[in-house]
Amino acid sequence: MELEESGIREECGVFGCISSGEWPTQLDVPHVITLGLVGLQHRGQESAGIVTSDGYGLMPTIRTHKGMGLVNHVFTEDNLKKLYVSNLGIGHTRYATTGNCELENCQPFVVETLHGKIAVAHNGELINSVHLRRKLLRHGVGLSTGSDSEMITQLLAYTPPHEKDDSPDWVARIKNLMKEAPTSYSLLIMHRDVIYAVRDPYGNRPLCIGRLIPVSDINGRGKNNSETEGWVVSSESCSFLSIGAVYYREVLPGEIVKISRHNVQTLDVVPRSGGDPVAFCIFEYVYFARPDSIFEGQMVYTVRHRCGQQLAIEAPVDADLVSTVPESATPAALGYAGKCGLPYVEVLCKNRYVGRTFIQPNMRLRQLGVAKKFGVLSDNFKGKRIVLIDDSIVRGNTISPIIKLLKESGAKEVHIRVASPPIRFPCYMGINIPTKEELIANRPEFDDLAKYIGANSVVYLSVEGLISSVQKGMKLKKQKIEKQENIIQENGNGLKYFEKHGHCTACLTGDYPVKLEW
Repeated sequence: MELEESGIREECGVFGCISSGEWPTQLDVPHVITLGLVGLQHRGQESAGIVTSDGYGLMPTIRTHKGMGLVNHVFTEDNLKKLYVSNLGIGHTRYATTGNCELENCQPFVVETLHGKIAVAHNGELINSVHLRRKLLRHGVGLSTGSDSEMITQLLAYTPPHEKDDSPDWVARIKNLMKEAPTSYSLLIMHRDVIYAVRDPYGNRPLCIGRLIPVSDINGRGKNNSETEGWVVSSESCSFLSIGAVYYREVLPGEIVKISRHNVQTLDVVPRSGGDPVAFCIFEYVYFARPDSIFEGQMVYTVRHRCGQQLAIEAPVDADLVSTVPESATPAALGYAGKCGLPYVEVLCKNRYVGRTFIQPNMRLRQLGVAKKFGVLSDNFKGKRIVLIDDSIVRGNTISPIIKLLKESGAKEVHIRVASPPIRFPCYMGINIPTKEELIANRPEFDDLAKYIGANSVVYLSVEGLISSVQKGMKLKKQKIEKQENIIQENGNGLKYFEKHGHCTACLTGDYPVKLEW
């Protein structure tokens, strides 16, 4: 809840779709992408865009529609008609981490290359964007926006020295990008009749693949010999069920995947420098992802439930009931309640029509949103001691009025338990976190935070507790990685290399996975 109201925002969401079999397809590609983006709406609410292609020949017909606002407002039935006839496409929903909230920064970006147009959708933020921007401008590359994504698109348009005029070498182009920008990005690149799905070598942002199957096979989950109607690729798996897709697998860190109407194929896997561990953003588990998404072989909801259980071990308290500020911390609250043997009881009800207050970046509007957002279920807690679970306390200016409201409504005590560690450092890899000075964990008030916010006690989950909760259930699946002709050998790029799992905890510890460049 505090994350939501404090201005901490998700990055962006990307979604792509390509139909299988004969073209023109009967699959409604624009609608599939739109529904996919609706499922990723929590990752960005400022703008949305879709680029589709018929995929025919060397110069396929490209169609684009972008707009400001929520996905359902941007893609009306009339606007979707502009995207037909199409056999493949990619989409994007955005929250600005770099570049202003303007139509010109809406993705996907489309540029002309030596081999025709490419469309690019990007989730993340380049850690060396200032350096890259200067380098591109020095080489005479004009940039029309303030977005990192435009720089990525221009780097992909660069022709490698040994590329032939009649056959683009996308592996070389993407490797050049990875050399110039080690992190943070998950990319969808559409060219002619193919979508390339790419994760940076550190795997900082998520990306996964789903298989579209006939609706009649959905209950059987398409495990066996269901027909493949198409492939989808998404920042999260949460929208797969709503579009008739089943989870296939994650894109690995550093992996370059070619998705065509025929199959899904790994072209290469690019290693990290110096044998660094994977650095998947741990806050995807804590807050940003939808609870029904799957990362690293486990459901986000389950990880949040384990965080609550671990919090109960680390910070028990004499109380009568456990509750939460609706509703992102509910799995953690249920885990806490179950572990310590207390009942889980609702103490607040949410006005669902106010909307998420960080949609409006204006602080005054955010604060008004908090005031209008909750009703109090006082009959459930009068005279009782409450343990209130929250996902984080960032500034402290959201939880304080809620505690005051509960005590004024009859709560005997309010103990705050936070299902993540204190945020102490900014993120430079795609999460909009307030400045270091604004974070409550870095201010004098943190020494007596309970008194500052009006609680009887406050305890955060430890960093070690969070990491153990995340890694406890990880299934390190040995995915068979195929190159074009042969299986990648275990020579530093192979399976054992990618079993060296790790998570980025930079916002909690200040330990960034790569050296920051300014």
